[in-house]
Amino acid sequence: MTQTPTAQTSAQRARAQISIPAQHPMVTVLGSGDSLLRVIERAFPAADIHVRGNEISATGDPAEVALIQRVFDEMMLVLRTGQPMTEDAVERSIAMLKASDNGTSDGPETPAEVLTQNILSSRGRTIRPKTLNQKRYVDAIDKHTIVFGIGPAGTGKTYLAMAKAVQALQSKQVNRIILTRPAVEAGERLGFLPGTLYEKIDPYLRPLYDALHDMLDPDSIPRLMAAGTIEVAPLAYMRGRTLNDAFIILDEAQNTSPEQMKMFLTRLGFDSKIVITGDVTQVDLPNGTKSGLRQVQEILEGVEDVHFSRLSSQDVVRHKLVGRIVDAYEQYDSTHGTENGARKGHGRGNAGHKGK
Repeated sequence: MTQTPTAQTSAQRARAQISIPAQHPMVTVLGSGDSLLRVIERAFPAADIHVRGNEISATGDPAEVALIQRVFDEMMLVLRTGQPMTEDAVERSIAMLKASDNGTSDGPETPAEVLTQNILSSRGRTIRPKTLNQKRYVDAIDKHTIVFGIGPAGTGKTYLAMAKAVQALQSKQVNRIILTRPAVEAGERLGFLPGTLYEKIDPYLRPLYDALHDMLDPDSIPRLMAAGTIEVAPLAYMRGRTLNDAFIILDEAQNTSPEQMKMFLTRLGFDSKIVITGDVTQVDLPNGTKSGLRQVQEILEGVEDVHFSRLSSQDVVRHKLVGRIVDAYEQYDSTHGTENGARKGHGRGNAGHKGK
């Protein structure tokens, strides 16, 4: 892509000319029905953006025009890798560039670096981070032995950890994957649920199976589980074990007690890696029981080779409304001194099942 230098057309306005190389069809840059262009226009409503052939011009406030140039630069870098741009990716790129421009970004990573980092390719699709915090979370898993992924539902905490686990198994960095969850949710007790022990446990672990099916050939999963290469079990089954050569994921860790959290962390063996995920705003423990995930942040913050990755509503990769819901609850709790809209210490145990 070639650009003309941003020209000052008046004291308050600037103009930039952006040329798209012929090898990139304009539909890949502008989107079907100009959908990507509309995203950029909505983000910079005061700027005038025009397209003629493979030339894009932008006129407006000098700072905005410079940002628009950078948006198209980052889009072209992504497109050169063969990865298509989506409306969501353009929106996230603009948000990252605006944060960098106004000084609220705390790192040098560019949108193209975030959006083109491949974690795992499986069954015709590639799993990648979609936000800056997700990229840093994934990078932390590479660099540290124990990583905590803490944030609201929909931020990809568990899904990205699962992708890193499968990647580590396929590259022979580990010999097995161990996935675990505390089986205390929705105010239920396993002893009162119908069925065999397996049938009682299975619903609590189903989200982990679902993620596995996204990342591995479904026909291979029973074979890997029968061989012990992949183990999916409730947290209680971890007691008394030492886990060597394994990638271990503890999901829904906000529902562990402090004693369970300590027990789990001390299962760590040689050549293993642990990722612990949870949302401290969605605790389903009985009233009066402290969350092990909340306490462990006070105990292990700053310990060498232990990393805390914190994600926010800005990292939600589900429906856009999910991020708004998370923000609305946080604002309500801040104003009313509540947790999840209920008085602190009350209203637990009635929430529905939560996945990541």
